[in-house]
Parts: sequence; structure tokens; C-alpha cells
Amino acid sequence: MNSGRLRSLSAALLAAVLLAGTAVTAFAAQAAPSQGGWKPPAAAPGLPAPVFLYPNGAPGALGTAEADRPRLYPFMPKTRTTSAAFLVIPGGGYEHVAIGHEGIQIALWLNAQGIPAFVLDYRVAPYHYPVEIDDGRRAMRIVRQHAAEYGVDPTRIGVWGSSAGGHLASSLSTHCEPSTLPPPNADATDQVSCKPNFAVLEYPVISMEKYKTHAGSLRALLGTDPDPKLVQDYSNENAVNAQTPPTFIFATTKDPVVPVENSLDYYRALERNHVSAEIHLYDFANHGCGLCGNIIPLSTWPALLRNWLIGHSIIPPNAPPLPLPQPNLPSWIPGLEGPGAAAQTGAAPQK
Repeated sequence: MNSGRLRSLSAALLAAVLLAGTAVTAFAAQAAPSQGGWKPPAAAPGLPAPVFLYPNGAPGALGTAEADRPRLYPFMPKTRTTSAAFLVIPGGGYEHVAIGHEGIQIALWLNAQGIPAFVLDYRVAPYHYPVEIDDGRRAMRIVRQHAAEYGVDPTRIGVWGSSAGGHLASSLSTHCEPSTLPPPNADATDQVSCKPNFAVLEYPVISMEKYKTHAGSLRALLGTDPDPKLVQDYSNENAVNAQTPPTFIFATTKDPVVPVENSLDYYRALERNHVSAEIHLYDFANHGCGLCGNIIPLSTWPALLRNWLIGHSIIPPNAPPLPLPQPNLPSWIPGLEGPGAAAQTGAAPQK
């Protein structure tokens, strides 16, 4: 990265310090790595300390490296306008985690309007199902379990997922029913509901069906010869019911990576089950633009989302105005360690 880009990134993330409050001490104490205090990378001086999903080691971990330690980054707004909050799940084809423009940047956008946000860095390839889904469930349970400590209403926690993160987000929406059994040897956290109260899906992977899905996400999550039952179950359009949370969907009709049928089929399933849903499709060819601030035809979609947030009483009409569109942060923050770093897979990042 050139020095000018690095300075711009540092300035953008330094703004997070001004927008973010202090995480609750009692809960944040578990965030500090055992090797010492949290030291954010030089490129991200405002990044909050991580909260590890499994402080004593993750179930099914392949090792004890940073790649094996899923975590949340809690972004607290300086001034709150709502008791609601979002769990933000970046995409990356279940092969990496696009934590910059689909995680941190979205969290700052939410913070600017007074909404707390928790960015998830979850385990990806070489991990496979059910690890990714369980990391998402655990993250939602942690946020809900500690909602009071963060000043959040546990009945007003949404999920925002992008691309493969949209698949994980829609999996929480459809596979966290009360009948879902907690994992073996579950602790108190795993007794908490993992179901979001509302959802935002941008250019999401929804289906695992061969001719509709994103091939990289299918391969990374379910393997090269997936179990047909898992394909059926985690084609999430098949799992929608009347209790699926209200959902906002944004996609482009000519998406070159994830067919728009994923968004359309999920919307139709929501509509058939009389779930409050809104979809905005742009006649454009793009995938993975996040808030799309540098793509003029797509840069209006966050304003549509804000209207939906107001309409569902997630934020008040007098919440601070939308932040000005910004160029995208990089997919991964230089110097940051974590499960979603693409380097661990030895493969080029995919969406």
C-alpha cells in the first residue's frame, strides 16, 4: 500500500475513535490477548479491542493461532440514537473476511447515525461447516447475553451480512429457531437465542444449490462433494417461515459473482410467508462494493436503507444525517491478525 493510501486509511479509522465510546470494562476484560494488551495495527489506530468468541479456545479449532480465534470488534457510537444494534458479518466467499469495507466501514456508517455495531471476524477455509455457522451463532449470542452491558435492547439486535456474510446472516435468520439445540458441552452463552430481530442483506449468497449459488462459497462451506441434505437445508430460501425477521435486501441484477436469483428467491420466500421485506435491485453489474460510495449509480442504496431503518423504528427520524459517501477501505486491514486474513488459505480472495 502506498503512503498516501495508508495515511487515508489511518485517518478514516482514527475517526472511529471520535465516534466510538468505551466498551464496558467488565465485558471487555476478556478481549485482551493473553500475550498482553491489545495493540491495533498502525493502519487502524481506532480499531477497538476484540472480544473473543471462545476465550478458552474455540470448539473444533485446528490450532491456537490467530486464524483459530474468532472475535468481535465492538464499535460504540459517541452519541446514541437508539437501543438497537447490529451484528455486522462481512463476506469473503467463506475463504477470507472482507473486514474493511464490509465490516469496519459499515460499523462506522452505523455509528455515525447513533447505532452500535459489532463486526465479526469468523473462521473460514480451511474450516468447513458447521464452524462458520456456529461462529455466527455464538457472536449473536454474546451480543445478546451482554446487551445490558453495552446499553443495547436484547430484543432489538439485527444482523447485516454481505455476500457470503449474507449467507451466514440469513442462516441466523432461518436456523436459530427456539428448537435449535445448543452444541454439546454448551455454556451459559450457548443457551441464549441466536436469532436476529431484523436483517440487512447486501448482494447475499442465499442458496447452496449448484446452479444458483456462488461456487466458491459452496465449496468452502460444504466441501467439494456436499451432503445433499446440507445443500437443501442451507439453501436458506427453503428455510424461511413466518417467524423469519423483517429483512432489507440490496443487489444488482447483473451481479457477475452471485446470481441475483439468490436475492429474488429469498425475497419471494419472505413474501409468501408474510414477513415484512423490502428489496432494491439496481440495473447494474457489480458485486462487493459495500456502501458503494465510489460508484455513483449504486451510492444511493444506503439512503434507502436509512428510510427502512426509520420505518421499522430502528432509528428515529431525527437521527444524524447519512455520512457523506467515502471510498472503500481495503478488504483486509494491513497489519491486522485474525481468522479472516486471506493469507491463511494460500488462495486469492473470492467473494
